Amino acid sequence: MDLGLKGRRAIVCAASKGLGAGCAMALAKEGVLVTITGRDPEILARTARAIAQETGGRVEIAPGDIATPEGRAAALATCPEPDILINNAGGPPPGDFRDWEREDWLRALDANMLAPIAMIKGVVDGMIDRRFGRIVNITSASVKSPIPNLGLSNGARAGLTGFVGGLARQVAKHNVTINNLLPGPFQTDRLGKTMADAAKKAGRTLEEEMAHRAQLNPTGRFGQPDEFGHACAFLCSAHAGYIVGQNLLLDGGAFTATMG
Repeated sequence: MDLGLKGRRAIVCAASKGLGAGCAMALAKEGVLVTITGRDPEILARTARAIAQETGGRVEIAPGDIATPEGRAAALATCPEPDILINNAGGPPPGDFRDWEREDWLRALDANMLAPIAMIKGVVDGMIDRRFGRIVNITSASVKSPIPNLGLSNGARAGLTGFVGGLARQVAKHNVTINNLLPGPFQTDRLGKTMADAAKKAGRTLEEEMAHRAQLNPTGRFGQPDEFGHACAFLCSAHAGYIVGQNLLLDGGAFTATMG
């Protein structure tokens, strides 16, 4: 299927690796001119080269922390008129809410709620003027099924979800869509760190813990960043203009419900 994206421009946040890189790769394969952001300039440049080599497309980099005003300014300076925005940021650390201070909550809100809203604010009016825009926020399956030790993430991402639910309905008539992709367990560095902690507590090796957790999923495996990227690319496509304000789970069926 031709997604109708050739020549479009995109900002993909936190795309030096993991799900962000998967989204950037999938968009570049569709002929999108991609700008990727990330905190480590060296890793970011390496990812850009890999995407360009595989797709033959042009990939620009905007080093910086997207959770900061400086990082967002760098992204928008590199790609001032994107047709597509993929909001993404690393999740806050796990823990017990009794141990978190106000500063911990503010960091989580800055990265996982306020930064995406600021990026939307920076691009949405241009999308409205051009009569095309696709915004996808990478959040978490915890928005539908909260994870007890990830309270910072649960709270911040739920706040973003509520905001997007209202705004998406206001801009849809301009052919600007805003949706959220909710990943479950995907094969990323963050999953590896989480599994390493779980393995230590369970008295298992990392390999044993990974195999055990994978079998708990209905698919018997973890998701791969490239399949997440393809799902993201479809949401960004010219064919997805009637998908508005949705929270789409990509979790292998882990969340059990008759209706989402």
